[in-house]
Amino acid sequence: MPSILFEIKDSVGFITLNRPDKFNAFNREMALQMQAKLDECKSDEIRCVYITGAGKAFCAGQDLAEVVDPNGPGMQRILSEHYNPIVTKIRELEKPVVAAVNGVAAGAGANLAICCDITVAAKSASFIQAFSKIGLVPDTGGSFFLPRLIGWQKAMALMMLGDKVPAEEAERLGMIYKYFEDGNFAETSLKLAATLAAMPTKALYLIKKELQWSSTHTVYEQLQNEDKLQQRAAQTDDYKEGVAAFLEKRQPVFKGK
Repeated sequence: MPSILFEIKDSVGFITLNRPDKFNAFNREMALQMQAKLDECKSDEIRCVYITGAGKAFCAGQDLAEVVDPNGPGMQRILSEHYNPIVTKIRELEKPVVAAVNGVAAGAGANLAICCDITVAAKSASFIQAFSKIGLVPDTGGSFFLPRLIGWQKAMALMMLGDKVPAEEAERLGMIYKYFEDGNFAETSLKLAATLAAMPTKALYLIKKELQWSSTHTVYEQLQNEDKLQQRAAQTDDYKEGVAAFLEKRQPVFKGK
């Protein structure tokens, strides 16, 4: 079985981490397949990307057997050729990316989840910054995203102590958007992806870009950035359709153009 499953349905690109016997821990093959599928998601056929895990876990992070293998890629290549490109591709995709965390998300798996645009979780899921437990530091963008989501003190404590954070607590902290009951998690998270896929895709990407810029710009610079991005949004066909639908008192039909 491939370590990444991929299908396109109703304008959603579904990426499933598929090493359930290893709690979907990443090895080199899986990381490179993940990058390839994220590249496929650039297709105009796809208007939302949905990432989840097979089996009981979302992702247990790095397969440590590969790290200690003397013939393995080594830590530096694991970061520079595996995780860093994955995070970069997610952040640069010109469409929303949903992480549907169906079970434990640990280490790089936790940070993969929170680097996505919208992260939801099953009630039984949990998040663990497991790096300090084995003498490592957070990677996969965690040191960037987590303090911006939950604040410096909480992020520092979770990264140093490696506490397990249940989905309910993750929502309360602002680490994730929402948690859903296990029984309807798949249905509800898929509905979220379908909603995003039917929205004005280019505007959603510009929102994504707008928020990314806000992390590194002053308020005055950001006002100028908003101006630039709004001008781009106003040139799209979906903007014209949205205004027409509002004036005609009907539901808009967006085409992602």
